Parts: sequence; C-alpha cells; structure tokens
Amino acid sequence: MPPYSQPPDEGIDEPFQAHSDQVAEIIHRAIEKAGGAIDFSEFMERALYSPGWGYYMTDQPKLGAGGDFITAPELGSGFGSCIARQVEEVLEQIDGGEVFEVGGGSGALAHSVLNTLADRDALPDRYWLLEVSPALRQQQKRRLGALGSDLASRVAWTESLPEPGFRGVVLGNEVLDAMAVSRFRIVDDLPRRLLVSSDGEDFYWALDKPDHDFAAACYQRIGEDRLEEGDESEIGLRAEGWIASMGERLEAGCLLLVDYGFPSREFFHPERSRGTLRTHSRHHADENVFKRVGTQDITAHVDFSAVARAGTGVGLEVEGYTQQGAFLLSLGLLDHAADKTQQAYLQATAEIRRLTLPSDMGELFKVIALGRGLTSLLSGFALQDHSLRL
Repeated sequence: MPPYSQPPDEGIDEPFQAHSDQVAEIIHRAIEKAGGAIDFSEFMERALYSPGWGYYMTDQPKLGAGGDFITAPELGSGFGSCIARQVEEVLEQIDGGEVFEVGGGSGALAHSVLNTLADRDALPDRYWLLEVSPALRQQQKRRLGALGSDLASRVAWTESLPEPGFRGVVLGNEVLDAMAVSRFRIVDDLPRRLLVSSDGEDFYWALDKPDHDFAAACYQRIGEDRLEEGDESEIGLRAEGWIASMGERLEAGCLLLVDYGFPSREFFHPERSRGTLRTHSRHHADENVFKRVGTQDITAHVDFSAVARAGTGVGLEVEGYTQQGAFLLSLGLLDHAADKTQQAYLQATAEIRRLTLPSDMGELFKVIALGRGLTSLLSGFALQDHSLRL
C-alpha cells in the first residue's frame, strides 16, 4: 500500500468501537496472564489474527475504495500480467510446476496471473492459495470460481505451507509487512526490547530488561553506529523464519516477493529513528498502534537484507532485487496500454503511473526473488538489479 496522509481527528463508529473493545480485552487478558507485559509481536499477532476478532479475521472491508488500503493487483490487470510472465519463465527453467500464492487478497492477482498464463499456453499444474482471512478466502472463491472450467479446476485452497519438495513459484504480494515484528529502543548503546503493558484499560510501552541475545540479533541486522541513543525500530524475526521455512520446502523454483521496504543500511537510518511501524485505516496512515485495535491494519516495512539472509541461510540464491517500477517495466508493463480503446488506454496508463512512479509505488515497493535450481537470469531484473545493496 502506498503512503497516505495522516488521519483526520475523528471518532470511531460505535460498531467498530465495540469490536475494538473486544479485541483489546483479549489482549489485556493475555498481558495479565503473561505477568504484566508481552512482546509487541504478540500484541500485533493478536490484533491482526485473533480467531473471529482480529483485523484480518473479520468481514470488515479491507481492500479498495471502501476499505482501508489498495494493493497493486487491485489497480488493474497489468501488475498480475507482468508477474505471470516472470512465473512462466521460472516454470520453463524447472520444466513445469505449481504456483503457491500466500495472502491472495481479493483474488485479483491470481485472476490476472491465470488469465495471462492461459493466453500464453503456460498454465501451472496447480495454483494454490493460502489465505488466513475467512472473508478474503470467500472473495477469492467467488472471483476465481467465475473463471472458465479449465482455469478454475487448477485452483485449490490450503491451510498449510507446501510439503517439502515443492517445485514452482511461491508468490507473496504485501505478505511480509503484515507479519508480526518485535520492537526495540537503544538504551545505553544496547537494543532493548519494547514490550506492551496495560492498566486494564489502556496499552502502553514498557522497556524489557537487558537481553544480550536479543541485542545481538538486533545488531546482526542494524550493524554498528546506525542508530543513536533513544532511537527505536523493528526486527522481523517471524518473517525471517517464514522465509527459511518456505526455502527449506522449495526443491526448485523461487520465492517471488513484493513489498515496501529497504535494505538494512536504509531501513536502520537516522531519518527513520522511530522505525516504520504504521497503521492503515480508511486510506490514512498513523503511528498509534494502540488505538482502534482490531479495526485497523498494522504493518512494518520490510528489511530486505534480512530477508535475503534468511533465504541464503537455507541454500537459496538471490536471483534479483529491484524496485517494483523497474521490475514491471522489464516484464513489458508498457504493453498493457497497447491496442486499447481510448477509455481502456486511459485506465491502463493511470495504472502504469501508480505502479511505476517514484512518488507512488514505483520505488518504495521492491521485488526480491530467492531461488533454487534456476538456470538463467530472470527477466524481471534485466533493467535494474540492486542485489549488491542487500
């Protein structure tokens, strides 16, 4: 999701307030059970994914004009068409395989990818979707069920990661930013974990006792002398674990991940001295993660250097890392505006601008491919490859 303005000073609707109060109560009880404080990653996990109550576990609209944010696949079919071309190239190199999409949103990406691959006579053996949100899963089933029978028959849903020996492409668009992160503050030159505590009514930050193992994990990611006394930031240990787990299951193919973020040297930078933690609600961004709990998205930018290390640590290779705009242009995004009626042309060019302009999604969003068993360079990184910056 692109950057948004700060939210207006307005109250929360009564139904949302009641829902938020219930989610807050779930977290208050968890804090009490833990002895008075929990890691922020647990707070974030419960706010987003508590069964039946977390932000992603309800039928509250999330995507599009009536939701809280817009992702690239929702803008039109151009993004998915380019992703499909990269998928086709990978599958050709490994003599066929499957696609495994994680966090498929409304199904827009799967819809575009499948239609493009069908047009190019390059359909995968199976297109899997792993979606934790019940409401989004139903949206996907409605949308993809309307495809022709040959396409729809290739789509399947699962509740677990692929079995070891997976051959194909693992897709994730804006998946890593929604994985729970741990937060820290530099105190006396030592990164110290920021916990979440409560008085039974409000949440507040609490500083954990010094933990040298946690500090070492932070320094491995931030390096020396990048942050100063009092600075705060995040580390995405869960996302790194997820990358490693996926990598161990991948026999041949690649993980193709799109998200907003930076390499470590830019992530842990003085201009981000308060980190990257944000909430998203009604197309506005805010930094207060303790309000509207359970009714707004919580995200953190991705440290792509840490993502790359997690992949190479299980034997994957960095096949490419670049800005989204360059990746899509390398794969023929401009063709998306060709041979169209005037109205369709205007819509396509508007989509292209949003996907590629530096002021919108073109530079903040990055694409990384972590592969195994590939035999040649991937076309998506032909115009630009910043792998050496990781």
